[in-house]
Amino acid sequence: KSGLSEKEQQDIHDMLNRLMEQEKPFTNPDLTLGEMAQQLDVHPNNLSQVINSVAQKNFYDFINSRRVEEFIYQAGQPENQNFTLLSIAYECGFNSKSSFNRNFRKITGLSPTEYLKHLRGSLND
Repeated sequence: KSGLSEKEQQDIHDMLNRLMEQEKPFTNPDLTLGEMAQQLDVHPNNLSQVINSVAQKNFYDFINSRRVEEFIYQAGQPENQNFTLLSIAYECGFNSKSSFNRNFRKITGLSPTEYLKHLRGSLND
């Protein structure tokens, strides 16, 4: 349905993953598809198509899933134990408590508190 070959889609997806891991643009709460496309030097329509077809998500679900992954990582770091869950969530790019809680539950099936209790419980077994 688009002009992108499978190889082009995979190349854009690889660049996207590299950008996510190295620069963590998702920590910017105001990140847009256009800004990310600009960072990758690809057309926003092509980036959107790649996220939809390869990641099987829309742009915002893709970004929020990265934010949740980053939150889980950061919340597990010993040096972050003194911070509130919400302050860690803001550092990961969420801009409101309700957005954080809604997306976290959508992705993990648990509230952030339930998830961390479960995680810490399994570490102590």
